[in-house]
Amino acid sequence: MEKQHFSTSIDAPVEKVWDVLWQDDSYQAWTSVFSEGSRAETDWKKGSKVLFLDGKGQGMVSTIVENEPNKFMSIKHIGFVKDGVEDLDSPEVKKWAGAMENYTLSNADGKTKLAVDMDITDEYKDYFLQTWPKALDKVKELAEKN
Repeated sequence: MEKQHFSTSIDAPVEKVWDVLWQDDSYQAWTSVFSEGSRAETDWKKGSKVLFLDGKGQGMVSTIVENEPNKFMSIKHIGFVKDGVEDLDSPEVKKWAGAMENYTLSNADGKTKLAVDMDITDEYKDYFLQTWPKALDKVKELAEKN
């Protein structure tokens, strides 16, 4: 796995960008660029389990490692959800289990800098290199709306 970094500058306060990232309706809107019908089943609290699911109920099992509101969210991916069953132990999962996805928000000259750092396997590198910029554009669009 290698770390990839994505970032954008958003003309909105950090609190608004944070809300866009993690409130259900806006979360579903910006993550739809990864997979239509994307959603997260969690309370976003440190230590909580997260099910990141697509429109068909398939996806990933993760945990919230850190949650500092309006500053930092750290997510550790630990498994798959397939046909409603969580897989934390298969050889396929073990190839990438432990991958981290970190979101850092900071104030930069009255705007919010949003940085996403993510561990990516070679298998998905091209997909994420193409898709993350689109996702960040969607977060920006949602946060900059009045």
